[in-house]
Amino acid sequence: MMSSRPQPASGEDNRNKESYNVSPSTDTFLENGSSTPPKIEMPSLLRQNVFMVFITLTQLVQMIPLGAGINSSFAIGAALGATEAQSVWIVASYPLTQGTFVLIGGRLGAVYGHKNVFTAGCIWWTLWALCGGFSDNLISMCIMRGLCGIGGGLMIPNIVALLGITFPPGKKRNLSFALFGAMAPVGAAGGSLIGAIIIQLSDWKWLFFMLGLLGFVVYGVAIMAVDADIPIDPKGTVDWVGSYLGVAALILFNFVWNQAPLVGWNSPYEIALLVVSVFHFAGFVYWEMKVAKEPILPFNIWKAPSFGLLMLTVFFSFMSLGIFFWYMNAYMQNIRGDSLILTGVQYLPLTIVGCATAFLAAWLVPRVPAQVIIGLGCLAMVIINVLLSTIPANLTYWAMAFPAMFISAFTIDLITTSAQIIACNTVSMKHQGVAGSLIGTLLGYGLSTGLGIAGTIEVNTNDNGNNLLKGYHSAAYLGVGLASAALIISVIFIRIPKDTREGWAEDDTHARERGQL
Repeated sequence: MMSSRPQPASGEDNRNKESYNVSPSTDTFLENGSSTPPKIEMPSLLRQNVFMVFITLTQLVQMIPLGAGINSSFAIGAALGATEAQSVWIVASYPLTQGTFVLIGGRLGAVYGHKNVFTAGCIWWTLWALCGGFSDNLISMCIMRGLCGIGGGLMIPNIVALLGITFPPGKKRNLSFALFGAMAPVGAAGGSLIGAIIIQLSDWKWLFFMLGLLGFVVYGVAIMAVDADIPIDPKGTVDWVGSYLGVAALILFNFVWNQAPLVGWNSPYEIALLVVSVFHFAGFVYWEMKVAKEPILPFNIWKAPSFGLLMLTVFFSFMSLGIFFWYMNAYMQNIRGDSLILTGVQYLPLTIVGCATAFLAAWLVPRVPAQVIIGLGCLAMVIINVLLSTIPANLTYWAMAFPAMFISAFTIDLITTSAQIIACNTVSMKHQGVAGSLIGTLLGYGLSTGLGIAGTIEVNTNDNGNNLLKGYHSAAYLGVGLASAALIISVIFIRIPKDTREGWAEDDTHARERGQL
């Protein structure tokens, strides 16, 4: 975070004041009884830009395993003796834990400092990315990727919080979130190509060794570029009971759906775990609303205008997006017979157009109502899944797959970038970490959960594996339905006016200057 709570005036404190560009001291302001709060100056333009670039680059790196997993899961699974159906766990394990632990990461950052938790997430991610290269079977591979995803879950909300707290509402914040949003398609599509090149030309283990080295370099620079911050809630506590209930509910529910295509719903433990997950969900809601003194998910956040509907739209959208990417990849490799590298190259439109779309979303936020921006992203989601659900077996890439890849760039960026900006601008600064955490949770968890539900549909419609394309089309129909539901919600029910603010709201400014936010 670029600024911090000012210290009482003294020789040493003057140096602190100079470091944080605070003038005059807040404590002096309080002692003098002045009615005018002190003004906090932003750091130099150069330092702001260095901070913005390197903190958002971490998003690029931690998205590479997602893209690499989608494109290379069949090849890695085959090397580990797994079937294609089992290989979906190589993809799902990373976004599952990434999305699940985002909410906890946000609260940890509020209590212990966003930079501290961000740093811990970077170290954890790098460690388990390296360990993935030593996996010798499918289970160990999925465990390593799941543990690596926890690191991503700790990083994402604290990146969002650092950006949201550092930059007030306005052009600078919109630009920072545009960069953050642009890194998602660049990292995912880039990871698809990088992973393909490494695995096709050498041993798959080098993909994970490369990830560990890349994380060490990029995260190391990012950690040095981020100023130390004072925790928002240093006297607060982490709701460990609520954390357990929430994490257990999410993981069990997701496990049931992703395991169902492999073992079927007749398996006793499938129904048992589904029931257990539902009880955990119920326990989480009761605990957070009635018992927890400092809930990990404050329910008053849902009182913000259209906030709940926005979250539901994001969740449906990313369930649909996960279905599209997985089954488009399966279509390219299993139906068309494309190589890993060719498949990765065919994802490049997502990278190129995605960067531009992220900045377009940031430009649109102060000019166009939120429901219109997100509605455009949802409409694009409907179109790409319709293309996938009707694509024939023998058709040139340029006819339907290329338009789908091109249009897919308008989904993730229009929805993610605008949702991050809108969520942070809708709630108070105190809840911006939670708001950003929810977006990250729904992104990762939606991608992973959508795969499981679509997989159940696929295996029950592909004629016992004799008609793969029919199963892929059926799964894509689910993607169409989810995207259509998100589109209807965003256009008809979400009502958030365009945000033209520049600077902090008065309450947030006072709290920020007192070190309370």
